[in-house]
Order: sequence, then structure tokens, then C-alpha cells
Amino acid sequence: MGLEDAGDLVLHIVLSKIGPESTGRVACVSTRLRVSASEESLWSIFCSRDLNISTPLDPHGDPAPSFKTAYQLWRESFRMYPWNLVKRVTLCWDNLKLWLSLNFPEAKATLRKGATEDDLEEFETLLKVKLPLPTRLLYRFVDGQELSSSNGLDGSLGLIGGYSAYSHEVNVYLLPLKEIIRETKETMRHLGFSNSENLIVVAASVVAGLKIFFLDCTNGKLYTGTSNRQLLPCVPDSLVRSVHDINGDHQSQDALLLWLEEHGRRLQTGTIKICEQENVKSISLFPELPPLCSVAVTNGVQVRASSVFIPEISNLLDQPPAYWYAYSIRMSLMPEGCILNGTHHSSCQLYWRHWVIRADNEVIDKVNGEAVIGKYPLLQAGGEEFVYESCSSFPSTAGSIEGSFTFVPGSLRDPKGSQFEVKVAEFPLELPDYIF
Repeated sequence: MGLEDAGDLVLHIVLSKIGPESTGRVACVSTRLRVSASEESLWSIFCSRDLNISTPLDPHGDPAPSFKTAYQLWRESFRMYPWNLVKRVTLCWDNLKLWLSLNFPEAKATLRKGATEDDLEEFETLLKVKLPLPTRLLYRFVDGQELSSSNGLDGSLGLIGGYSAYSHEVNVYLLPLKEIIRETKETMRHLGFSNSENLIVVAASVVAGLKIFFLDCTNGKLYTGTSNRQLLPCVPDSLVRSVHDINGDHQSQDALLLWLEEHGRRLQTGTIKICEQENVKSISLFPELPPLCSVAVTNGVQVRASSVFIPEISNLLDQPPAYWYAYSIRMSLMPEGCILNGTHHSSCQLYWRHWVIRADNEVIDKVNGEAVIGKYPLLQAGGEEFVYESCSSFPSTAGSIEGSFTFVPGSLRDPKGSQFEVKVAEFPLELPDYIF
């Protein structure tokens, strides 16, 4: 039995399975197959599966007359790129936009409309580079973030996010093409790099101006700099391939695409989240889930702890090298309160800290002292977490911190019982595969 002999439902299922390209060829066989291959319900499946759109829209987001027309417009608009790569970049941006819509609409509002091919060609001419295919496609969909003050930019809306430790604050934005041109020229002149390096600045912190991400347009690798201008890869080198191969199809992936995909995965899984301090929201790069975040509960007091590598103040050429990490400690009192000897207390207050610091599994320091960053947090049952950040330097790529806090039930001014120890479970401070 041939396709022409199949029932309508069977034919619809077969065509949906063989995909749009084969469906187009089948349409040339006969009038009946052409009619079946043109059904809106069929092309809505293709649009949903390949482009993640549930209504007929062209690549600019404008309405199209039909799903089939929409699909054809997409194919025509991106005909110079491998189609599997187009679908992959579409999914990358869709995942990021969906998360931003649900969790951080203020940052989503800063995403710029995609660049045109003419914009990209002008960009390449001005900087004398040839962009990797995945990066070109990323910018076809979204031309970075708007940095204009008219959007209420306050340094906290970066797509990549950041961290803080004492006065060192970082919040990283994905730069638009116009800012890449300016930042690249200024940064290369300041660092003494030549144009032959083929490096462009694609992301940077607008808060401190210290953290910069460079894309190597020749090999598609992404780097960030240390305090002594050493460039560190932000994505495992082994994953980057076929960055200029127009026939590479799904094999083409540069570091910027891998970096944004990994960032999206971390946001979607809750590995990193929005934090809000003093009514200012931002994406915090401090991990929230084990094993990168430790969690311990002692007598009703919960302590969560995690770290972020700080390349911009690290110096890996020193002897010994200095790997700097910011770490975040979050402590709270469970709703049932502090429980000591069967007695519930509605509050408790920190008095003392004790840290054991290791590098390569060897104890390199012990710290004992009052308070944390000069504060004695008073925790209330079911109340907000007390969060503080600090930083530390390590002589190796693998380290850890663990320890304890000494609390008193009630408060330091009005203690309701004896002091007790609260565990801070060991958390890692390690050079990561992906640097954000």
C-alpha cells in the first residue's frame, strides 16, 4: 500500500514524522498528497517542533497568514545558516526569554531586537573580524541588552548576573553590537592587544567595569581576564568546534552559544536564582543546589553556603597563585523556632564564627572571631534569611570551607539559655568548567 492509499489520519501521522523537507517533496507526487501536505494542522506541528511557536509568526514576531507561510519565511530568512543550528539557537533564546518572563521581566525588557545581516556585515567590517556562525545567529535573534539609561539601567539587570563581596560588585550584561565595537576598541587599546588577536568584548559588568568576556572570532572560544591580564577559558575547549563551517549543521557550536545554553540550564533548574536586596533584584551566581551549595540544619537554624570564582581579581602567575572566591552564607530560623532541650525559642542571635579552610584537602587556616562582617544577625522563627558575602584567596584550584556559628537563644541582650553551635557544612571553592 502506498501513501496515496493511506487514510487521512494515517497520512497526517506519516507526514508529521518524516518532517517538513520530506513533506515538501511528497507534495510533488499527486494532487491528494499536495493537499495533505499543505494542511495547517501539519505545519503547526512543524512550527511548534522546530521553532517553538504556537501561532503563525515570522522571524520578526509579526503575524504570518499561515503556519506553512511562517515556516517558509523562517527558512528563507535564515537560508545562509545550517537549519539545525537555527533551531538550536532559537531554543536557547526561547528558554532564556521564558525564564526571564516568569522570574525577571525587568531584565527581559532590556533585550534588544535582533540584528540584520547588514548590521552584522557592517560590524565585521568595522572590527575586521569574521564572527563564528553560532554567534552571528545569536545576534540575529537578540542584539544584546539595551544599556540606555532610559530603560532604568541600575547595574542590576544583567542577563548573566553577578555577585558581590564587600565593595566588589559584579553584574554582567550581554553587550549589543554597537557597545561591542566601542568596548572592544577601548579595551584593546587599554590592554595593548593588537587587532590581529581577533578578540571582541561580548559581555561585561557595568557595575565594576572589571569583569570582561572576550570572544575569539577565529576559534570561537570565550575568555575572561585575571588581574594580571591572563585569559582563562570560560567553556571547556573540547566542546567548541566547527565555528565557521557553513555545512557543519548541528555540529557547529562556539563557546558563546554553549555558555548561554549552560546559563539557561542553571536558571531553569534553580541552580542559580534571583536575589533581592534592598528592593533591588538581580541574578545571583551563587549556586543554590547541592553539591555546589551545602545545607545544614542544627537546632532549627538552617545555614546554606556556596561560592563563585572571581577571575578578575585572581593572579594565577603569583607563587603561590592566588585564586579568589566570593562566598555567600545564608542563615535562617525554621518556622518552629530554635529547639534546645525540648524548649522552643522564637529567636536566636549569632555571636561567634569558626572556620576551617582547606586547599587540596589540607588545612591551611583556621579563623575564630566575633560576628560576621561586623554584624550579629538576630534570626526570627520563619523570618527572612540573613545573607552575607565575603571572599578569600586560595593557592590552588581546589579548596573548601566548613565550620560553625555560635548562637544564643533569644538575643545577646536577653539570652534565654546557653550558647549552642550551628554547623556550616563543607562547601567547595573550585575552579569551574564554566566561568560566568
